[in-house]
Amino acid sequence: MSEPALTDNHEYNTGRPELILKEYGRNVQKLVHYIQAIEDPEKRKEYSYTLIELMKLINPALKDGNEYAQKLWDDMFIISGFEMEVDSPYPKPPPEVLTRKPDKLDYNTHKLKYKHYGRNIELLIEQATQIEDPAEQKDATIYLGRLMRSFYGIWNKEVVDEGVIVDHIRELSNGKLDIDLQMVKDQNLFEPTYKERPKRASNNGKRRGGKRRKSNN
Repeated sequence: MSEPALTDNHEYNTGRPELILKEYGRNVQKLVHYIQAIEDPEKRKEYSYTLIELMKLINPALKDGNEYAQKLWDDMFIISGFEMEVDSPYPKPPPEVLTRKPDKLDYNTHKLKYKHYGRNIELLIEQATQIEDPAEQKDATIYLGRLMRSFYGIWNKEVVDEGVIVDHIRELSNGKLDIDLQMVKDQNLFEPTYKERPKRASNNGKRRGGKRRKSNN
């Protein structure tokens, strides 16, 4: 049984068929059509697996994994015009895959009570309300207070009083999280656990321009 011959490389661009998937190049497209025309099913399957490995080398950005391997097989079927008949590890994609529009993403309709805290703070507060241990819930509330005070300062460019943060925690938790304001102030509970001291520039006896001062002594 004779195998189909590969087309001659010496041909003008105007006479060449259009590239289906440009990232693989014209030679891969020729190999797909060559394998597609092989009559022996087993040999067609063997050549197809070899071609998939070649396509991996051509596209090293594709990672190993089932979804990436399936993409390679899908691409081979697409290049063949969905006419390749081979026993592949994945089902042949339908031709509609080329014209199918992606599903529309739903817009986030959740309205934030305070935008400067963000949705994540609201989620953390919700999780904190579900903590049953009073000591752990208190620690979580203190941690939230530190975060919220930091976010408030970054957003509004000003230092906020602890009472405002306590009120916001109580409001956003529907009264489920509460902490004594006086204790917060007395123990500085909403202050960061550590502060980075600004590095002071030292002249080390140098003038501008890097020259060291000369001593009169």
